[in-house]
Amino acid sequence: MTARSWFGVARLAIAALCATALVHRLFWGLSSQTIAGQNFFAYLTIQSNIAFLALAIVGGVIALRRDEDPRWLTDVRTAVLSWTITAGLVFALLVWQSGVRGVPMTVPWSDVVLHFALPALAIAGWVYGPGRREARWRLVALVVAFPVVWGLVTLWRGSRIGWYPYYFLDLRQVSGIPEFVGTCAFALAVFAGVACGLIGLTRWRHTAPDRSHSDT
Repeated sequence: MTARSWFGVARLAIAALCATALVHRLFWGLSSQTIAGQNFFAYLTIQSNIAFLALAIVGGVIALRRDEDPRWLTDVRTAVLSWTITAGLVFALLVWQSGVRGVPMTVPWSDVVLHFALPALAIAGWVYGPGRREARWRLVALVVAFPVVWGLVTLWRGSRIGWYPYYFLDLRQVSGIPEFVGTCAFALAVFAGVACGLIGLTRWRHTAPDRSHSDT
């Protein structure tokens, strides 16, 4: 098998791991019999991992059939990986904040896989995986647009049911409007920063050999 074929198999294996973790996390949440467990699909972290699962399956099949990813797949990977990686960072922040606030937060193994292991594997595949094209800078707008739309829908929904997936979206749990706006602005900046980092890596990986060749 070629390196590209092994990469395709790896993508499918990661998809299987992601699916297993999502199923476990769903039933683990439902077993808590809380409104948080019943709103499993409302979390941006879960939505991004569902997109990651679909992407890993499609990307794995394409890697087994083609030597190079099509342009649209690189575009989608840029967006989905930006969301997944940022979701992992947000989850780490929530775990830290729960400790600071003295609120116990149980982290099952599925959360560790979804929010830490998978983003790490995604970054490794992005940097070293064969057949990836250069990503386009204009995708940063798409990366930021999704959490903005998700946030507006979540705020509207939260005002109706009295529950928000993340504490910083609930004005009752923050010090006021300044903290709310500042936290949301920081989160969007992280989305944009992660996207820029991923895009920059694709261009560095493509241009570095050319520079070294010109020096010889």
